[in-house]
Formats: sequence, C-alpha cells, structure tokens
Amino acid sequence: MAEAWKKPESSYLKELMQERVMAWRREPAILRVDKPTRIDRARRLGYKDKPGYVVVRVRVRRGGLRKQRPKMGRRPKRMGVAKYKPAKSMRLIAEERAAKKFPNLEVLNSYWVWQDGRSKWYEAMLVDLTLLPELSLGKGRGRVFRGLTSAGRKVRGLLAKD
Repeated sequence: MAEAWKKPESSYLKELMQERVMAWRREPAILRVDKPTRIDRARRLGYKDKPGYVVVRVRVRRGGLRKQRPKMGRRPKRMGVAKYKPAKSMRLIAEERAAKKFPNLEVLNSYWVWQDGRSKWYEAMLVDLTLLPELSLGKGRGRVFRGLTSAGRKVRGLLAKD
C-alpha cells in the first residue's frame, strides 16, 4: 500500500481516488472520518486505532491570494492586487481549520491525501488529551497555532524538506 502511495498517479490508486473525490467534493470542507484513507502514513505519524484518536479530512482551496484593490491613487505598478503567496503551507492551513472546528482536540499531525485542479485534501489526526493523558504534547493548548506540528515546524524552517 505504501508503494502505491509513493506514485499514486501511476498505480491503481488514481482510478480509485478519482471516484472518491467526486463524492468528497459534495461533502463539507471539514469532515470527521471513521478511518484514515492512508493507514500506513497515519500509523507512521502516530495514529492508533483506539478511543481518543480522531481523523478529520479537510479540503483547502488551491491557488494564490489576492488583496483588495486600493481605493486611493496608485500607479498601476504599485497596486499590488494579485500574485500574493501565503506565508503558511496549505497543509498548515488545513491543520488550523481542523483545530478550530474541534476545539476540545489537539492536532497531532497531518498528511496529504489527494488534489485536483481546484482543491487539496489533507487528513489531520487529532487527539483527545483527556482520554490520552500519557501523550505529553507540551504545555497549554493549540500546538498547531504555535507552529509545533510538523507542518508548522517546516514552515518555520526547523525541519528539512522532505
């Protein structure tokens, strides 16, 4: 299974995921799922199939950012409307949205699932620290908002590119 996910475009996964994505597009942007789509990846990142672990699939819109057009005078060169890049990765944005939707859970990690021309889908693994006190994920709440997940550490330049 892990070998198929290394090159999903050239394996049996392409047809399977294209069918799944058709249904995913009609679902809400943030949806709790029963099991991880990529069980091998989830297990490597710390997922266990026991109470307290939650998997959430998040859809993030692809593309660059645009700023509002200035109302007062500028020459066109200095308008600065299009071609703005977000400082955060889409994976980190997906983790933050999952954390906001489930405020009683803590984001453990996340991974890419699929993408099409318009959206990217990530699965975020969340944990309930009241059920799993043995997981010491640092003091306080909101690891994802403090850049402590692996996506956040990568954006901050603390992890090597994979």
